[in-house]
Order: sequence, then structure tokens, then C-alpha cells
Amino acid sequence: MSKKKDPGVWQGFKAFLMRGNVVDLAVAVVVGAAFTNIVNSVVKGVINPVVGAIGTKNLDHYASCLSSTCEGDQVIQIMWGSVLGATLQFLITAAVVYFLMVLPMAKFLARQEARKKAGEDTPEAPEATELEVLKQIRDELVAQRGSQYRGR
Repeated sequence: MSKKKDPGVWQGFKAFLMRGNVVDLAVAVVVGAAFTNIVNSVVKGVINPVVGAIGTKNLDHYASCLSSTCEGDQVIQIMWGSVLGATLQFLITAAVVYFLMVLPMAKFLARQEARKKAGEDTPEAPEATELEVLKQIRDELVAQRGSQYRGR
């Protein structure tokens, strides 16, 4: 038996990689990773100091104890500051994505759709057939000949 590569599998894999949605997904992951750094910097550099004006600059320090005392090794703490920080990061990320990406894209697509509908609504001039064009040329030539004979 000869070992033969199945061209269908490789071609299918190549087609899968070249699909637009796979490339778009890869770009989105890379941009998302870079965007995460920006959001983290905004939270650490802007949000945490604003919250720090009220209390501590690090939201992770906000916690509540379930035990009667908050001392010792057996302390049970609810770290609600970490949850608050993560929630703020999520809200900031969602707001930036919505206002800088989703909303402008939706407006752009709506304008394109409106232009497309406006283009479809305008009645196009019916194209003249070859026979009609030839009849018009004939009529023009006859009219020109008639005026030439009258002028003499």
C-alpha cells in the first residue's frame, strides 16, 4: 500500500484557517488582551485613587469578617472589595466596548442599510433595448434628411 496524503483534509484545514471569522476571532483575542491592560491601568490609576479618597486605595483591602473577631488564623473574611474592583473593571470594559465599538458600528451599518434602501427605492430608468436604440437612430437620420431636402 502506498502512503498517500489526503488532499481533502489539508485543503479543508486551510479553508478553515482562511475563513474570515477565524481570523477575526484571532484579532479579537489579541486586541482584547491589549485592551485588558488599558482597563486595568484605568482602574488602578483612576478608580482606585478616587475610592482611596474615601478609604483605602486598594479595593482588595475592603473585607468583612464572619467571625466575631478579625484576628487570628481562623478568620473567615468576605473579600467584597475584590468583587467590587472586578465589577468596576467589567463595567468600564463593557462601557468602552459599547460606546467606542458597538454603537458606532451599529450607526455605520444603519447608514449603509439606509443608503442601500434609498438606492433600491429610486426607480431606475429602463434600459433601452437594441431594437429601440436602432429605431431612435433611424428616426433621427430621417429627420436630418428631411431638413436637408427642405433647405435646398
